Amino acid sequence: MYWNNFKYFDFSDLVGLTLVSITKTTNDDGNDDLIFKTECGRTFHMYHSQDCCESVYIDDISGDLDDLIGSPIVTAYEASNEVDKKDEDYSWDSLCVWTFYKIATVKGWVDIRWYGHSNGYYGVGVDFYEVT
Repeated sequence: MYWNNFKYFDFSDLVGLTLVSITKTTNDDGNDDLIFKTECGRTFHMYHSQDCCESVYIDDISGDLDDLIGSPIVTAYEASNEVDKKDEDYSWDSLCVWTFYKIATVKGWVDIRWYGHSNGYYGVGVDFYEVT
């Protein structure tokens, strides 16, 4: 699927590609963004565009992102844990989701954990797309 200059991908589409860099940024609105650049010149972004009554951000990165550079990706997949009750820290929440992006090369594993919470009306999914 395309939107503007973006083509959406499954995270698992990284398997077989070799990364030359991964950059974590936070824009002026406080939105987290991971930028994956490949050896063959492709660029992928992992991002969530914030809306009212929600918050989605990178909660933790376990492992060393440098382990993903210079060797082909052998594993890349997404897993999530949706909680269908109010989060104790956010009394207005009715949707809390942890999404884990697990990625590995022969040099090591990295788990990227995103956390999203909303009032249940707004989505908390993370987009993964290629800039075309």
